[in-house]
Order: sequence, then structure tokens, then C-alpha cells
Amino acid sequence: MKKILNLFKNPKVKMVIILSFLLFIYTTICAFSYAQNVSTDIANSVFRLHVIANSDSKEDQELKFKVRDCLLNYMKEICGSCENKAEAISLVKEHQDEFNAIAKQTILDEGYSYDVKINIGNFEFPTKDYGDISLPACFYDALRVEIGDAKGQNWWCVMFPPLCFVDVTSGVVPEDSKEQLEDNLSEEEYALVSEDSDFKIQFKFKILEFFNNNGFITARK
Repeated sequence: MKKILNLFKNPKVKMVIILSFLLFIYTTICAFSYAQNVSTDIANSVFRLHVIANSDSKEDQELKFKVRDCLLNYMKEICGSCENKAEAISLVKEHQDEFNAIAKQTILDEGYSYDVKINIGNFEFPTKDYGDISLPACFYDALRVEIGDAKGQNWWCVMFPPLCFVDVTSGVVPEDSKEQLEDNLSEEEYALVSEDSDFKIQFKFKILEFFNNNGFITARK
């Protein structure tokens, strides 16, 4: 123990420890800044859909998917030609009452009397895979649909670009959806969310996940 204490008294050792600590702080700050900037850029490029079931019962979960399908069909109808996120959000806000009416009618048609709440806001999302595209955990602008008590499992997707329309069987995102996403991101940001990324890019994605999952990246005001 004395040897260790004496070692710390050595000026050179002290300097190495101080420099190592400063390097750690600098690296952490750089990593945080990178994660915050990239997460914000990715979040600013997509508009998401979040549907919450009344409960986890089989019937309520099936109802959740029926509501989802009807809303996606309507979304595709009104936003099929959108070229950016702002345009998609503007159209959804303009037709928010119609989204609400469609959800309520679907619930009634299935024999339920649950109320439904639809909000457009900035919400926290976990890391999610859509075919060969992965979006990191972060706060995203989204259309949130709460069915009944909204205590059941969630369903998450991306309304713009339309990654919601991924072929479930093949797990492949349509090329035009990828192109829209790529057009709205930098080359590195698109590589981060793409499955065909190298080890360096995958490591950077893990950095994003670390800071986002530990609450360092917060909701945008």
C-alpha cells in the first residue's frame, strides 16, 4: 500500500493520471456531442406512429393492429407524395380529426366502445428495427394513438419516410422509402441506421444507444 501511495507522489505519475483523466473527460464530451447532434438530425428527419392498446389481452392487441392498419391506409392516401417530414406533419395536423374519427369508427366496427386519444408531439422511442433499417432510441415527433386505458403493448413505426409499409414476410424496406430517408440524412447518418454498415459505424451506433438509453438525450422543446 505504501508503495502505491509513494507512486502517486511521483510528479510524472501524477501528470500521467491527470492527463488520462482529462483525456477521458474530453473523449466523453466529444462522444456526447456527437450522439446528441446525430440523434437530433435523425429524429428531425422522420415522423413516427405510436399505437398503444387498451390492454395486453389477445382481443385488445388484435384491435390495436386493426386500428393501425386503418390509420396507415389513410396516411398513405393523404401523405403518399410527401417529400419531407414537415410536409407530412402539416398534413397530419390538418387531418387530425379524420385520424381520430377513423380510429373511433374502427373500434366501433369491431364491437368495442373504447375512447381514443390522438396527439401529435415529441415522444420517447426505443431502438427499433424496420427490415434492414434500425433507428436509435431517442425522442421523435410522432402521432400517438391511445386506445381506451392505453395500458397494453405498444406498436411503433415510421410514417415518414413510410417505413411502416415494410413487407413483414421479407423484412425488406421499399427502396423508395430508403431513398427518402437517405435524402434527409447525411451519408454517415444514413450508414448508422443501415444494416450494411461496417464495424466502425456499428460502434458509433452503440454510442448513440448508450447516451440515449441512459437519459442523456432528452425531449426537444
